Amino acid sequence: MYKKILIATDGSGLAGKGVEQGVALAGQLGSSVLLVSVTELLPSYGIVIAAEWASSPAAFQEYREAVTKAAGELLAEAKAKAESAGVAAEVLHVENQSPAQGIVEAANQEGCDLIVIASHGRRGVNKLLLGSQAAEVLSLSTVPVLVIK
Repeated sequence: MYKKILIATDGSGLAGKGVEQGVALAGQLGSSVLLVSVTELLPSYGIVIAAEWASSPAAFQEYREAVTKAAGELLAEAKAKAESAGVAAEVLHVENQSPAQGIVEAANQEGCDLIVIASHGRRGVNKLLLGSQAAEVLSLSTVPVLVIK
């Protein structure tokens, strides 16, 4: 049914639950997985940081290296979990994208036929202030999306 499953992770505990569920599903279906982590160029408090980076390119490079290293570590950990479950896994770190856009584009470019993403299920003001990447993935994706809560 699903041959290649994209599993999105940001390293949070909830995303870890999504990785576990996605890997278990892939194992049951005999699917491979693409583990994806997306990092934005500027975090939500980016205006303050951008001012520092403008005056110190070294600070920007240091930040970028730290983000790349952290993404690599969390993807390596997720890949090890998949492989220990007997599931073939690839990893992809998408840089300088909004998470939802990066996830959907990766799924399209890599030929994934299912996206697994965890959601906090925020409502009301929290949803307005913090957004919902899962909801945005649902609205942008042309392939099925499995939301883990």
